[in-house]
Formats: sequence, structure tokens, C-alpha cells
Amino acid sequence: MKRWWIYQKERFPLFAHGPLIFAFSACAVSFSSLLRGAPVPGWQMILTAFGVCLLMFLQLRIADEFKDAGEDARWRPYRPVPRGLVRLRELRVLFGIAALTQVGLVLALDLRLLWVLAIAWCYLALMSVEFFCRDWLKKRPVVYLVTHMGIMPLVDFFGTACEWLPRGVSAPSGLGWFLAASFFNGIVIEIGRKLRQPGDEEDGVETYSRLWGKSGGAAVWIGALVATLVCAAMAAARIDFMVPVLVALMLVLLLALSIIPAYLRGSLAGKNIEMISAVWTLTLYLMLGLVPLLAHWPG
Repeated sequence: MKRWWIYQKERFPLFAHGPLIFAFSACAVSFSSLLRGAPVPGWQMILTAFGVCLLMFLQLRIADEFKDAGEDARWRPYRPVPRGLVRLRELRVLFGIAALTQVGLVLALDLRLLWVLAIAWCYLALMSVEFFCRDWLKKRPVVYLVTHMGIMPLVDFFGTACEWLPRGVSAPSGLGWFLAASFFNGIVIEIGRKLRQPGDEEDGVETYSRLWGKSGGAAVWIGALVATLVCAAMAAARIDFMVPVLVALMLVLLLALSIIPAYLRGSLAGKNIEMISAVWTLTLYLMLGLVPLLAHWPG
């Protein structure tokens, strides 16, 4: 068990990812009910969404271990797999256990959720083989980023389905802006974790600060924040909660803008941008889901 504890700490830190994924999944369930003015979602809906989404992100990490095994062995021998902490065949078993657990959670709530889960699984499978065009995508980092972020709205869509499918209704209108916000927020997270200072860059590790330069990478990150904010505001308008969402996200956006000059001067590590991305994500999903749920149904 010690090996696996070390693995999760290095590659899938539960205490860092858990709260974000809970906010992500609970928001999806809550937003779906808010769109329709439906009763407060049951605990099983939120638990199923959280469990399946948490395991889906774990599966994404495991898929990366297989996809990047060659590059990790060459450039990143300190990682758990190349240094022998865990083996790929053990991760394959863990992936299967996660899938069986997801199926169990789904069956306990509503059998029809299986087809929604299957869609996300199919996209994950395509991502795992780089959509059968790895070399082509590697030469086009923007296309690579966009195609890989497609998994975010699919996972979020599953979260919403945990509310509307068990209640025997169709997906509510108005989900589009919410799913778009999820897509752009995925870009915020992905770019935010790959902006570094020159001294922190590693050979063989592709970062956006190396690809576009620090100023270019920071500009795209801010652009993704703004795009997320616009989509979130449009989504919030559908549940009559636009002003609180705008105020909360604008505060975080101002914080993000305030640290960029220090990052560009070289006096602020890229890890701080990653931290702001996490704060932004938590704020986004709390304000689009749990907070308005409490505001609409205080009892």
C-alpha cells in the first residue's frame, strides 16, 4: 500500500484533486436541477457523479502513463513508472477496477447512465491512442490541446445526466454554455500547469511557456480565463445567478492579472499560476452549482 500512496501523492494527489472534482461533479448535478427548477438533487446523484468523475480523471492519468511511457523513460526517469515504483500492468489492473467501480455506481443509480458513460469512455480511448494521428497532433499543439480538452464537457455532461436521467426527463436546454465553460476551464488548468520560468524547464517536457514564450503563454492563459468567464456568465443567466458569478470570477481574474507582471519579470514561479488556476476552478464550480442551489433552496 505504501507504493500506491506514494504514486497517488506524485501523480494523482487526492487531497488536491478531490475537492476540485467534487465541486466539478456536484456543480454539474446541481446546475442541471437549477435549470429546470427541479427538487434538490438526492445524495446518491451527487455521490455517483463524484465517484465516476474522480475515477474518470484517474483513468486519464493512467492512460497518460501508457501513452507517455517511452518519453518518460527517456526524459523523466524520476517518475513512478520508469523508476519502478509501479508497473504498467499494475496500472492496467487499477484501470479495470476503476471501470468496474464506475459501472457499479451507475447501476446503483440508473442503468441508462451506462450509455452516457460509454461516450466518455470512447473519447478517452481515442485520446489514449492520440486519435490515431500522434505525430500529426504533436506538430500542432493548439489542435492537440483542443482535442484533448474535449473530454471535459463529456465528463461534465455525465455529471448532469446523474440528475436528469434518473428523474426520467431529457437533458435540459441551457447546458451548452455550461459545457462550454467546462471546456475553456480545462484549457485554463492545462495551460496553467505548464507555464514555467526558464530555470524550471525540463528537457523533453513540452510546456506552453517554451512553445509560446512566457508572455505568449500568459496571454493565452488569460484569454482562456476570459472565455470561461463569458461562458459561465451566460450559463449563470439561465439560472438567474449572473451577477454573483460575475463578481466572484472577476475577483479571481483580477488576482490572476495582478500576478502576471511578476511572472514575466521572473520573480514568480509558474506554480503560482497553477495555484490560481485551481482557485479559479473551485470558484467557477461552486458559484455555478452549490452556491446557487443553496440560494434557491435555503431550506
